[in-house]
Amino acid sequence: MQAYEFINNLIPPLKFTDKAKMALSWMEEIRTNVLPVVDQGQFKGLITDELIYTLNNPEMGIAEIEPEGLGCFVYQDKHIYDVMRVASEYHTNMVAVVDRELHYLGVVTLEDAISAFADSLSIQSQGSVLVLSMNMTDYSMFEISRIIEGENAKILSSFISSDPLDIHKIKLTLKLDKTELRHIKATLERFGYRLIDHYDEEIETSGEQDRIGNLLRFLDI
Repeated sequence: MQAYEFINNLIPPLKFTDKAKMALSWMEEIRTNVLPVVDQGQFKGLITDELIYTLNNPEMGIAEIEPEGLGCFVYQDKHIYDVMRVASEYHTNMVAVVDRELHYLGVVTLEDAISAFADSLSIQSQGSVLVLSMNMTDYSMFEISRIIEGENAKILSSFISSDPLDIHKIKLTLKLDKTELRHIKATLERFGYRLIDHYDEEIETSGEQDRIGNLLRFLDI
């Protein structure tokens, strides 16, 4: 799950000697709104179609345009999670990958990162999703796992996020291997856990969009 494993080789980097009109042509061809800029093997940032349109000079050289997101990169040995974190930080759907000497290796798209993340979280496995709200001090995965396994179910994956309504609480999202949640929900509530949402997943899903949709629902985005 390291970043270099998910480099998208179909996305070409722009050179300083290229022109803005070439960048727009490439963006249209590969259906993206952003491309990396590389000079002498070094990542120099990202150029968006919005930036080019704002300058309104298709003959302008890439060297004359100041790229954005100079820090929008991860090292090749970083986890795919870091790709998603950096993409979110820079509000972009593309993150550069470099080695430890900062040599450019390629880019990972947000779509590819999400697909990899979905695979790692067993998103495609049949089951259901539970969302619990609790104080951080009350969080114990060992205890929660014990309760759920007592109902002959298993946790396939879990995700913790902060509760936007209460800074002292967290939301714990659990992917379970069971579609029937009635007894599990009752048992968790009996032990004092507060359930704020649940999702019964469809049995038949296929395709990239289904997988990404399931991931976003799992992450509660």
